[in-house]
Formats: sequence, C-alpha cells, structure tokens
Amino acid sequence: MPETTPLTTLPLPTPHPEGVSNDEFRAAMSRLAAGVCLITAQEPPLTDDGTRGEDVGMTATAFMSVSLEPPLVLVSLREGSRMDDLLAEQPLWAVSVLADHQLQVAGRFAMKGRISDRLLFADLACERGPLSGAPLLTGALATLECRTENRVEAGDHTLVVGRVLAAALPSPDSAPLTYFRGRYRHLAG
Repeated sequence: MPETTPLTTLPLPTPHPEGVSNDEFRAAMSRLAAGVCLITAQEPPLTDDGTRGEDVGMTATAFMSVSLEPPLVLVSLREGSRMDDLLAEQPLWAVSVLADHQLQVAGRFAMKGRISDRLLFADLACERGPLSGAPLLTGALATLECRTENRVEAGDHTLVVGRVLAAALPSPDSAPLTYFRGRYRHLAG
C-alpha cells in the first residue's frame, strides 16, 4: 500500500462567543450589495468672525431608509470617526447618493489616513444645502438634507437616525454606484 501524507488542516478562525468569526461575518456581509453615498456636514466655525467651519465628508454604504411618516433615514458611522464625533455635536448633515460616474468621489472619501477634507472638496462640483449648510454633490442621483433625531450605540458603530428635511434629484437617470464583495461596481442594466 502506498504511503500517504496526512492532510494539513488550517486553524479555524476564532469565533465570537456567539459562534461567528469576524472573517466569516465580513465575508457573509460582503455578499450584500449596497448603494454608495457621500455623507457630509459642516463643522461649526471656531470663531464668530463670519467664516464657515470646515466641510467634512465620508463614504458610506451602510445607509438606508427607515420611515416614510415621518421621513427618516439611518447611517452607520464607525465609533470615534471624525464624522461620528462631528454629528454628536452638529445635528445637520446631508447625503449625496452617488452615481456610477462618481466612483472617484467614493474612493477619495473612503481613504484611510487621507489628506484634509478641505483638499478633498477643493475640486468637487458641489452646492451648499440651504437647510444643512453641508455640501451636496452636483450630478448625484439624489440628495437629502437631514437633522439628527436619534443616536444609538451599536457595537463599534453609532447608528444615526436623521429626519429628512429636503430631498432633490439632481441626476435621477444616471446609473447607481454600488458596493459588492469589497469593491465598487457598476449595476448591469
């Protein structure tokens, strides 16, 4: 009988007490396609000399509609992130739902260790939301201006529920930008 080599088994990922590992959870959730949004807000000015505070933005794929009556949306923010800290003190914020031609915007505002937000916004076509004061992207599929109604701590994230104060459709016929299996994707039509 020929000699056989025993199979080498790889160590299994360490599960949480509930039974699922971070890798297993991440892999499963990466199979959920999501729309891509730019969440924006304006920091309050540091002085009372009439200058505006700095604009802040972040890419989000964990964004959803919550209620029609009243109109509510939810965004999930990494706890302790700049946007989480800002929205803890600034109740007004905005959402630009990204079109597929805005892929570079999504990547720019998702970078870790990125440059200042002021530079990130410098060459973007935006208009200032009249209710939130936050930047709204020109050419977005839809834009929303929101006021925080509730904040809920959820693990290593904060769920921010916002009342929609205004909604517009700057470029409603463009294709959406989506996120699936760890990459930005174009929706096949």
